[in-house]
Amino acid sequence: MARQVSVVGSGAEHEAAAAEVGRLLAERGCTVVTGGLGEVMAAAHRGAKEAGGTTIAILPGETHADANPWADHVVVTGIGHARNLAVAASGHGVVAIGGGYGTLAEIGFAMRLGRPVVVLEGGPSVAGVPRASTPQEAVDALLEHLR
Repeated sequence: MARQVSVVGSGAEHEAAAAEVGRLLAERGCTVVTGGLGEVMAAAHRGAKEAGGTTIAILPGETHADANPWADHVVVTGIGHARNLAVAASGHGVVAIGGGYGTLAEIGFAMRLGRPVVVLEGGPSVAGVPRASTPQEAVDALLEHLR
């Protein structure tokens, strides 16, 4: 089974970092899982695809067409924000970039499920969750936890 890493977060200002994280993960053989919509999610998928990687989108709604154009596989849930649990659970680990309450929920779910999480600077601060200054540091730290 391919190693899957969930990239969670939001904010157009974080798209460059998310694309870099997606690229780095794909270059290391990881499948990139996101919530499948725009901003950080689309950028992570775009970066992964540009590096020849595979992507999975787990959508909150009921329409495949809502997925960003870089999604290879689309899971349509129809459960709204509750899909955050599926996003967190589908990764063997999680990288958080930017974000708000939804990102905090995904971090919380991942921690509850025993998935390692790394937050890229600019993302929410959560006690006990390591932070990284750059996309490279975030990917390296997470993949070290997954060995």
